[in-house]
Amino acid sequence: MLVLTRRKNQSIVIGDDIVVTVLEVKGDQIRLGITAPRDVQVYREELLGEPKQPS
Repeated sequence: MLVLTRRKNQSIVIGDDIVVTVLEVKGDQIRLGITAPRDVQVYREELLGEPKQPS
């Protein structure tokens, strides 16, 4: 796992076309903005359930 420190309005870039920006920090909550192509699906981890084990 890569761990980074970012402040409000700072971003990280994943690959060539995904940008994650810190929009707001309030207490222990962080609002993120994600810019990605329409064909890239973005989900909150807790909605995915148990990760599948590789066969």
